[in-house]
Amino acid sequence: MKRVALFVLTNLAIVVLLGIVTHLLGVDRYITAQGLDLGSLLGFALVVGFTGSIFSLLISKPVAKWSVGARVIESPQNALETWLVQTVARLAQQAGLKTPEVAIYEGEPNAFATGAFRDSALVAVSTGLLQSMDREQVEAVLGHEVSHIANGDMVTMTLLQGVINTFVIFLSRAIGYVIDRMILRNEDDAPGMGYWISTIVLDLTLGLLGSMIVAWYSRQREFRADAGSARLLGSPQPMAHALQRLGGLPSADLPKQVSAFGISGSPSGVFSLLASHPPIEARIRALQAPAG
Repeated sequence: MKRVALFVLTNLAIVVLLGIVTHLLGVDRYITAQGLDLGSLLGFALVVGFTGSIFSLLISKPVAKWSVGARVIESPQNALETWLVQTVARLAQQAGLKTPEVAIYEGEPNAFATGAFRDSALVAVSTGLLQSMDREQVEAVLGHEVSHIANGDMVTMTLLQGVINTFVIFLSRAIGYVIDRMILRNEDDAPGMGYWISTIVLDLTLGLLGSMIVAWYSRQREFRADAGSARLLGSPQPMAHALQRLGGLPSADLPKQVSAFGISGSPSGVFSLLASHPPIEARIRALQAPAG
């Protein structure tokens, strides 16, 4: 089951690490003898919250290549690779982009796009997808991934995650202060155990709720990328056929580093709130719905 995985998880791990480091270095001086300095806390939350998400974005392309063992096609070795590079180049030109790097990796049917910048992105396709789909369906998948790049989805997710991180850090520490000082009546200058325990619990709880918001946005961008593929190809049918084909293939989980940016996911039950992709059936219905 796919989720908005390592973009969120790596980012949150970086945020936690930065929080620990800044505390050890004494940077997080937002609790003073006079009480809670909300301005300092907000500044701390902004810096730590956005640093994690921006760093995750900047390393997204090399991490993606490494995590799936992708081989960038620099000099096509056969007709299929030539077709892939030419097709991505044509779709990128239609979308007003510089041609992304094109890569192939060994694996079950899937594909993804990633990269920090629109004009230096990466589109990667699995060998399983190339073997399981005809060229029209593969072209639709490539159009979907190029649309992610054209829509700036990676950057928008970064900004959203940064905002979520900021609120999580700010609220967990502000509420932790209230619990420590006003409920547990800690009168020491330094924060007590009540502050540290409640902050950790709130970081996890609010972080989970924030991940649901990020996942909701991720599902919406999948619908937009499907529609973008339909525009690039001049018809929604190739993308619908590609999704139908994908729905009949074995589940193809990507490594967590790039699972949020793959072509498919398998949300179900309560965990659908954390799923990065809508159900394939819903995506097909959206493509086939009359334009209103």
